[in-house]
Amino acid sequence: MALPPEQDLPEEILRTQVITTARSPVDGKPLTAGEYAQLQAQLQKAPPPKLDPRIQDQVFLIRLRKTLLQLFPFLDI
Repeated sequence: MALPPEQDLPEEILRTQVITTARSPVDGKPLTAGEYAQLQAQLQKAPPPKLDPRIQDQVFLIRLRKTLLQLFPFLDI
């Protein structure tokens, strides 16, 4: 009763297994090692498009507001 079920693999065996699958950083789909390497090379050649500068400014202001409210909770901006 105190022993783990037979289908559980010991941790020592799990640590030695080579991981050959990965998840896409773009959409989270499972990939093989070769597909993952291709995707990484493709992302280095053409990185994803940047955000609109207006959106970047809005995100900066929201983060600044959050920080100010943590430092000065009585401001209620």
